[in-house]
Amino acid sequence: MTSMQELKDHYGFTDDEEELLRAFQPLAAQHRERFSGEFHDYLYGLPETTAILNASNRQRLLEMHSNWFMSLFGGTYDNNYLNHLTRIGHAHVKVGLNVHFVNVAMNRVRHFLLNLIDENYPDRDERRALREATEKILDMNLDVMSASYREEELKKVFVSRKLESQLIKLTERFTYGLNLVLVLALAGVSISVVMLFGWDIINIFRGDVEKGILSALGELLILWMMIELMDNEIKNLKGGKFNILVFIGVIIVAMIREILISTLRHDDLATQAFLAGTLLILGILYYLVSRAQKDLDKA
Repeated sequence: MTSMQELKDHYGFTDDEEELLRAFQPLAAQHRERFSGEFHDYLYGLPETTAILNASNRQRLLEMHSNWFMSLFGGTYDNNYLNHLTRIGHAHVKVGLNVHFVNVAMNRVRHFLLNLIDENYPDRDERRALREATEKILDMNLDVMSASYREEELKKVFVSRKLESQLIKLTERFTYGLNLVLVLALAGVSISVVMLFGWDIINIFRGDVEKGILSALGELLILWMMIELMDNEIKNLKGGKFNILVFIGVIIVAMIREILISTLRHDDLATQAFLAGTLLILGILYYLVSRAQKDLDKA
């Protein structure tokens, strides 16, 4: 955990700026009640914060915010001050206040203080120095309070970030390996299809012309399907996008081949009508997906 001294070093918060804030305390005390009133009117004017801030606790919250406001100019910014801010941050997390509204509220405080400085410090150099010191103390407060939200998020992580990163890399490599195996398997199937195509050509010359031609045509369709699948997988291995149209096309090719085989088998009319209807639906689906992809590319 970062110490208060480290935090001050990171923000370049100097001892002179501590003295400037301490000297500003009497003026801040004069406007303490005005700040509390305006700040609470603002908080209770937001539906999101009103739902969290219990109306029955308004007076207690008013005192707490008022005390925090004055602590900005206490002049002592040590680890006790850091622990105090941490407890405030944890309280915000506990009541379920979104970190967005913590930032919004701090912005409101920032504007109040900067306007107060501008109204009461006519000297340009003195005003600039005090504004810088105020900005730094507010930024450090916001930093510590926001850290409570980061700690809460880390508690929800099941494993450490380093182990999580290693698991992701291992999974990515495993997926890459599976894609590589798939490409090799498709290449093997393609070789088998080429061999079947050669066998169908031999059947044509043996006299079974009709069956040989239709079978050869079916094998050519399958070979085309294998080429498309391998091409898509190779693009995927190179980091390309997944193309759903390729897989719809594969199903369409499979249906065309099934229709050719059904014709050779002389299946009944109902079976052939079912296959033709399925092919029509797949064609419509292919068209719609293709149009959707083109619209996305244009966008």
